[in-house]
Amino acid sequence: MLHETLIPKYYPQDNELRRLLLRHSRQVAERAVAIIDRHPELGADRHFVYEAAMLHDIGIFLTHAPRIHCHGQAAYLQHGWLGAELMRREGFPDFARVCERHTGTGLTRQQIEEQQLALPLQDFLPETIEEIIVCYADKFYSKSHIDRECTVEQAAQSLLRFGEEGVEKFLGWAAMFE
Repeated sequence: MLHETLIPKYYPQDNELRRLLLRHSRQVAERAVAIIDRHPELGADRHFVYEAAMLHDIGIFLTHAPRIHCHGQAAYLQHGWLGAELMRREGFPDFARVCERHTGTGLTRQQIEEQQLALPLQDFLPETIEEIIVCYADKFYSKSHIDRECTVEQAAQSLLRFGEEGVEKFLGWAAMFE
């Protein structure tokens, strides 16, 4: 499996950060695959979703978030975009899209500009069903509270910082997937 090659490449040491990444990624992957298993009518690529969920946060080591053992230089908000850059360099543009589009329920160029976020001025919105499923599944698990699984209501509440529009989008996904 691809993640079994790429994660050790970027996380060569068995340490707290690698264990945290793997635990969180497995939580997201299991939820995402369960959605696909419950909803075959969506036509989602199960193998791709599993691998994408395992790789969606690969860029966290480049960010500065000491609370979760990240000691890089970039703002944590950039982890998806930075992970996407890694995936593109590796030759995996479809996985790159998942990495860069999983923050909140996706970010628009307008949100990035208005909130002066440290990201390129472009849309980072999940478009394919696979991108949406990974983005959705990710909202139930926090790397800061690794043992906690959010309810739909708690996950929706955590999205308020990105605006009401994201909450509405998330609740629409919940109606489709749960």
